[in-house]
Amino acid sequence: MDDSLSRPPTPAGLSCYLAISQLLGLTVVAMTGAWMGQYRGGIAWENLLQFNVHPLCMVIGMVFLQGDALLVYRVFRNESKRSAKILHGLLHAFALVIALVGVIAVFDYHRKQGFADMYSLHSWCGITAFSLYFLQWLLGFSFFLFPGASFSLRSKYKAQHVFFGAFLLVLSIAACLLGILELLLFSIRTTYSSFVPEGILANVLGLLLVAFGLVIGYILTREEWKRPPAAEELALSMDFKTLTNGESPSSS
Repeated sequence: MDDSLSRPPTPAGLSCYLAISQLLGLTVVAMTGAWMGQYRGGIAWENLLQFNVHPLCMVIGMVFLQGDALLVYRVFRNESKRSAKILHGLLHAFALVIALVGVIAVFDYHRKQGFADMYSLHSWCGITAFSLYFLQWLLGFSFFLFPGASFSLRSKYKAQHVFFGAFLLVLSIAACLLGILELLLFSIRTTYSSFVPEGILANVLGLLLVAFGLVIGYILTREEWKRPPAAEELALSMDFKTLTNGESPSSS
């Protein structure tokens, strides 16, 4: 029998919202690159241009790739759970590496220019989001990918893992919005109120970041769009529930 016949169909509307999320995400990355290239002089690991590495890397890592990692279980609904877990973890790892480059870039830029670190609300929110994101990845790897984790521990931690995954995306977007405003006030403070093109582009970028987060959140919270559990997952869940009730898994 054709394996595709036994697979449940993709829920109506899910593909459309997934496409919208990717369009928004790619647009956000492209606009950030255009902002840095057109109005901030470009991107390089030297001179004043080193700072521009920071916003681009943080948007790619902490927003776009993080959002895509959260969608893995909605996109790959019928593949094996282990394959989805590995892809989910790898996307988060790539996001962390890219974001780390962005963090190093801004601290190194501040050191070279003699600027102070960690004094603004943007920097506090940003470093909090990055630190918690790294901790979330470590805990997720330990509980869900490391072979030694028990099924009971995974079951107890799963709800917290899902909640903090969504929370960290919200916090990351909030940090980006604060960063956009901070950069605008530093660079075009005197002309910002005159609706200059750079200010308009940055404002639109902020709105698209919010839209990206809203679409991701909508997809994640639609109950009928969640990944259907495979047969082996249901069996493990039933055995665990039976054992916690003090019965034998085979008794029924």
